[in-house]
Amino acid sequence: MTTASKGRRPRLLQVRVPVSGRQRLISALGIWALFFGAWILASGLGWVNPILVPPPGQVFATIVRLFAEQGFGADVLISIGRVLIAFALACLVAVPLGVAMGAFPAIDAVLAPFVSAWRYLPAPSFIPILLMWFGTGETPKLALLFLGVIFFLVTLIADHTREIRKELIETALTLGANRRVTVFQVMLPAVLPNILVAMRQMLAVVWTYLVIAEIVASTTGIGAMMMRARRFLKTDEILAGIIVIGALGMAFDMAFALLHRRLFPYLEDKR
Repeated sequence: MTTASKGRRPRLLQVRVPVSGRQRLISALGIWALFFGAWILASGLGWVNPILVPPPGQVFATIVRLFAEQGFGADVLISIGRVLIAFALACLVAVPLGVAMGAFPAIDAVLAPFVSAWRYLPAPSFIPILLMWFGTGETPKLALLFLGVIFFLVTLIADHTREIRKELIETALTLGANRRVTVFQVMLPAVLPNILVAMRQMLAVVWTYLVIAEIVASTTGIGAMMMRARRFLKTDEILAGIIVIGALGMAFDMAFALLHRRLFPYLEDKR
């Protein structure tokens, strides 16, 4: 074996070597083709109960029927609205709070123990008291989504802010920058890319809590539709709701990734 052959590595296994766009597309389509192929095979060979696990064709036909005949589009828009409102409120609180905790150790010393403790409390455990406080309207649903993400988002942003290179801060102070300039013109621009990454990650968490929020005395939304389907053992509608939520979550994730590339193109070469 020659020295050149010894040094070769399988292209797909090279560490941190980016793949082409064509290869990425083929891989993405391939894994989904494998998933749905296994599902079709299991349904066709009778390995699963068709009542509990209907074939993919039936599920996608149900998605079309829900949108065309049962006004499912309105439920989808309501769910999107709930996710966006709750997430926007969480960001309005978490971004300044997380940056303040990461920038000022005195603030972090006060708030970190409180925020860290709340992170370990499961958001669904607040459902009974949220219903007692706010009734059965929109407020408890938004509050549940808000509580499900706010403390994790604060912690992530605070951690990213602490990781800003100390040299940047020291240089700003040496050049005569005051506290306000240091935070808003040095630290905030430096941490902004990571804040967007944290927001992208936590938006996925909001979507995971959506069904839980919408089964709480709700008659609208994707989760409410899925609960109605459960009562009548309409598994195809439940799976249709799951697929729609997954598709929406993926669309929002791709939108955040595109926004990150557009706002911070100089970071792409470093990955």
